[in-house]
Amino acid sequence: MNVKVINNYAKLKITLFFLPLILLLVILIFLFSQDSLTTFKYVQIQKDYFLYINHYLGQYPNLEYNLTQLGDTSVFLSFLIIFIVYAPKIWEAILTASLASLLFSCLLKNLFLVPRPAQIFDNHSFIIVGKTAIGFSSLPSGHSITVFTILTVLLFAFMTEKLNYKILWVFSVVFTGLIIVFSRVGVGAHHPLDVIIGSVIGYISGLIGIFASRKYKIWNWVNNKKYYPIFILLIVICGISFIIKINRENFIIFDLALISLIVSLYKIIHVYVKK
Repeated sequence: MNVKVINNYAKLKITLFFLPLILLLVILIFLFSQDSLTTFKYVQIQKDYFLYINHYLGQYPNLEYNLTQLGDTSVFLSFLIIFIVYAPKIWEAILTASLASLLFSCLLKNLFLVPRPAQIFDNHSFIIVGKTAIGFSSLPSGHSITVFTILTVLLFAFMTEKLNYKILWVFSVVFTGLIIVFSRVGVGAHHPLDVIIGSVIGYISGLIGIFASRKYKIWNWVNNKKYYPIFILLIVICGISFIIKINRENFIIFDLALISLIVSLYKIIHVYVKK
């Protein structure tokens, strides 16, 4: 599997960055054409769309709350920790991509300072699921960046050769990602453009991770079994945090993440002991 991932990454061209950059330019031109480059107008131009999407998705609070947890890096990566054994190249890309996404998220949130829906709209006019997200860090959506950063790494890792399957694979991954990220609107935490822009930035971050891992070998120690105890320790710590979350908030996403960690822990220990 790891060889297939390496070969898939080796085929990628720098032109893949053109599409997300064009999408960001289109969004910028749209906002400019609507005279909505100021914080207030950026929020107001989306208000009706936000209320509509929030009202529709908010009818399924448990589903939306579980989906939105996948934007938490520790939750999403819990389902991928098994690739440490089977496809460490994926983790080499994810590690760099995660650093890039964290940098983008922090810089842009502090640059734009867009108020979250609960900060600017009447809280009784829309649905809020879970803890109310407040403050001025709405743009871009950090959860959306995380989701599409990881999905982009997986998208190209398992890309198929046949065109029909390739189209189906790309559509499935993008569609799944959009369902997850729009849960942020469903729980009342973000405006629609926040998650769209965050998704595009996540895609860029994922590509950065792939290209960086292809050129630089800073994370190739991930493939060395002698470092497995590091991952074992991290899995145990993460597992304890999920047990605490389950006792506090009994949602299925945490149960599934914990199960995934336990399975991965067993496999990693098994491989490590066999060395």
